[in-house]
Amino acid sequence: MSGDRPSPLVIERILRDRESIWQQIVAERDLNALTGRMLTSSAIALACYGAVLGFFHSPLMALTSALKLPLLFLVTLVICLPTLYLFNLVFGARLSVRQSLALVMVAITVTSMLAVAFAPISLFFLITANDYGFFKLLNVSILTLSALVGLRFLTSGMQVLNDHGLLAPEAANATVDGQASAPAPAQAVPVAVPAGPTPAAVPVAGQSAEPVAVPAGAPVAESTANGAVTTATAPAQVPTQWAGQPAGASFPPGMLPPGYVAQRPWDGRTARRGEPTQRPASMTLLYIWILLFGFVGTQLAWTLRPFFGDPGQDFSFFRSIDGNFYAEILRIIGNL
Repeated sequence: MSGDRPSPLVIERILRDRESIWQQIVAERDLNALTGRMLTSSAIALACYGAVLGFFHSPLMALTSALKLPLLFLVTLVICLPTLYLFNLVFGARLSVRQSLALVMVAITVTSMLAVAFAPISLFFLITANDYGFFKLLNVSILTLSALVGLRFLTSGMQVLNDHGLLAPEAANATVDGQASAPAPAQAVPVAVPAGPTPAAVPVAGQSAEPVAVPAGAPVAESTANGAVTTATAPAQVPTQWAGQPAGASFPPGMLPPGYVAQRPWDGRTARRGEPTQRPASMTLLYIWILLFGFVGTQLAWTLRPFFGDPGQDFSFFRSIDGNFYAEILRIIGNL
């Protein structure tokens, strides 16, 4: 599916081709249209799920819940988005407001679509197990699970932006500079390895004490970053001095030293071998922001209640603000 082609099923593109979504956000290309489609899809999905919640009380409560559930997510976004944007600016990230908004909208879209996918299950228990406490706890669990999956998409998108240097540009530049200025390993005069008809494998270090004849292009042992050993192609030029060999040691033409292990060339995308990578401060603050987003969302949900509607009370658009969301959940669990 093309990234520039409008489609109401933007969730399908997010789930099937999320890499193109991240690349579009990185390039900041056509983000207004993408964000608008995600906003529309999320609002419709949340309205449908809100109607299911309100049907436990009455059709009128279903209508009000269909209005209030999308409002809950959007108002939470409006409250918390400036904090995410300023967090990134303080620590040197180069995210624009549109990129930050698009990233969060990806998470909200995934959350809303997963929630509406659970709507038939919620309706089933509404019909077969008409218990107010159980129904409330069931749907709070559904929304929590959907939100966790959506936030997982948010962290994945931020990681892609970090890989492109948008979260820690100074660290990315330092990596490039370090690559350019990294000294080459000391090598003595190379000895040419002539091409031969029969390839021979080179043993891993410690398996043989004798040089082995290896023609150019033959498979040799190769060490990877995690310590595994694979095969590589024998070089046409072999240095005569290697780790563990005396200075000035030489080997006959067509021979490799004992324990020769080819090294994979620097690819420019990973940290220096043996050096631990550090998480950018922006990524750490993202997890703090996610907790903040959750606290604001739950408190706002408590303020905008009822969404379900206690069948023992008359319809009301809002309830009086007393207690808090977490105390209510603990009370419901205790009653069950």
